[in-house]
Amino acid sequence: MSVSGFGAEPKGGLLLVGLGRQRELEGLAAVAARLAAAEGVALRELAGAADPDSGLAALSAAATGPWLAALPVDAGLPLERGGSWAEALGAWRQPCLLVLRGEQMDTGLPAAGTALLEHWRVPLAGLMQVGGDWQPAMRRRDGLPWLGWLPDSGGQSGAESEEAGAAMAALQQVLRGRWRVLQAA
Repeated sequence: MSVSGFGAEPKGGLLLVGLGRQRELEGLAAVAARLAAAEGVALRELAGAADPDSGLAALSAAATGPWLAALPVDAGLPLERGGSWAEALGAWRQPCLLVLRGEQMDTGLPAAGTALLEHWRVPLAGLMQVGGDWQPAMRRRDGLPWLGWLPDSGGQSGAESEEAGAAMAALQQVLRGRWRVLQAA
């Protein structure tokens, strides 16, 4: 997909955020890389997770077109200086995609993460599940803005690879629509 996949005049970027312990956030950069490659947009690295303002300023200054990046820390954790990444993301009006691992689906993290980001008025593209079993009927029932699912990217057989390709295509289609809505807002 070309850069135009995010809309006619793409601007800014999308920050992938997660919640939980460090082990739940470890794969976030790889997910950002997969999405960036699929969409043909720049993959950015967030420098300085301890200071949201300087990290977001650096991302904004370096970007000339659409980009994706991953936040390597829990967006809701309090920062030493006070506040949290979620608060800063809302203040900067930085669009985000909340990424949850399959094993987090049996917790309240999807709803809690959505509520946290909405509280701070973070422009939320939606939620994405990575790995685990995708249960679309349950996702519709929970009333959260789910965009879709990506299977883990481990060594996949032919059928699993086909399923992963279909999941990526469906996710891209929904993400593009949400991206256009966020750009228009």
